[in-house]
Amino acid sequence: MVTLDQIVQYAKSTGYIYQGSELYGGLANTWDYGPLGSLLKKNIKDAWIKKFQRQTPYNVLLDSSILMNSEVWKASGHVGGFSDPLTECKSCNQRFRADKLIEDHNHSVSADGWSTDQMYQYLIDQQVTCPNCGKKEFLPIRAFNMMFQTYQGVVLEQANQIYLRPETAQGIFIQFKNIQRTTRKKVPFGVCQVGKAFRNEITPGNFIFRTREFEQMELEFFVKPGTEMDWFNYWKQFCMDWLISLGLKKESLIFDDHKPEALSHYSNATTDIRFQFPWGFDELWGIASRTDYDLKAHQLHSGENLAYLDPDTNERYLPYVIEPSVGVERLVLAFLTNGYDVETLDSGDTRQILHIHPALAPYKAAVLPLIKKEHSGKAIEIFEELNQYFDVVYDETQNIGKRYRRQDAIGTYLCITIDHDTENDQTVTVRNRDTMAQVRVPIKELRNYIEKETKF
Repeated sequence: MVTLDQIVQYAKSTGYIYQGSELYGGLANTWDYGPLGSLLKKNIKDAWIKKFQRQTPYNVLLDSSILMNSEVWKASGHVGGFSDPLTECKSCNQRFRADKLIEDHNHSVSADGWSTDQMYQYLIDQQVTCPNCGKKEFLPIRAFNMMFQTYQGVVLEQANQIYLRPETAQGIFIQFKNIQRTTRKKVPFGVCQVGKAFRNEITPGNFIFRTREFEQMELEFFVKPGTEMDWFNYWKQFCMDWLISLGLKKESLIFDDHKPEALSHYSNATTDIRFQFPWGFDELWGIASRTDYDLKAHQLHSGENLAYLDPDTNERYLPYVIEPSVGVERLVLAFLTNGYDVETLDSGDTRQILHIHPALAPYKAAVLPLIKKEHSGKAIEIFEELNQYFDVVYDETQNIGKRYRRQDAIGTYLCITIDHDTENDQTVTVRNRDTMAQVRVPIKELRNYIEKETKF
């Protein structure tokens, strides 16, 4: 099993992920996505939109604002209740999420749904140790609101206080009426959104797994009350199937159905899809049946009637909502963990390789002249033709074997080599990353060949 340290080192050395603000000593828990990481994130988002919006008859897209009226967060309960249980070690003054301390102390225990008193009593009774200094004394637990605050306008007054959104879902809920009216969608239908969210986490960590700035891919799927469990099970399996179709190993994925006593106040069913990260199984994707909690809260707070008029039955109701929500960064980490390997070849040599679905690979192909002086002209011509349709890379440095290894290491699916026979027969050698098998392909068929080999 690959370690987290290996993934961090690999990501930095290849150009997937760098430490944020590294030139100035860094900024804790911030990460910049390099040339490869940027493309991987883009490909993940494109694949999600393709599957969850374009290829379904139900769903449309929205891109809502990061900054919203503060009343949105009052109505949703985030101003009063979006908090983590914060405790502090009496000895070293480090702060921690109490529920995480408990779950790290005993992996068979879940603190979901516990009161702060229950969690504090557990810390005392079970003599939970501080991860930083090893002592066993913690201050009483208090609620810590995770929303980032800022101010709109030129005067820093309380009246101008707004928040960076902690989730993308509320932007969908407050536009529900406009979306339904302008698209003329009938329930059931959904709204997909990809965008940034911000949470002032107490204890971020595990590389990019838990960060204060992240991207969410969320679907809010509106259904008729009474049908929500059927749709909940539909989207639960839909999400799992999509992950497997993109190459995540089945044995590395499990469903974790929340017990009734551990459900959030707005939910009547919740499931996590957990992936086996280097430290063990942890949450990758959350699927929740949110009932009509959000629409009802905004209807009550705003005074605006958000009820849907069913054209088939002529009844009015607030739809229930099924919400599959996944973080882009967690998917990046999952695909890197799933695909990274160091293989021993028949020759006894080793190669570093990233087995990643061709549709997600940052570069679909690398264009390589066998000999720079003789073949670079034709190679550049082919490269410039292909980069109109695909993300491709050109490499003419070092011998062809080392260039193959370099592309294997970053996950490039195909290597296209221009050699002595290319000018004579107008064909090139195409090498597959995973099998290392080589075939001759006519130049005029390259585009169709790459499309076929890398489609999703």
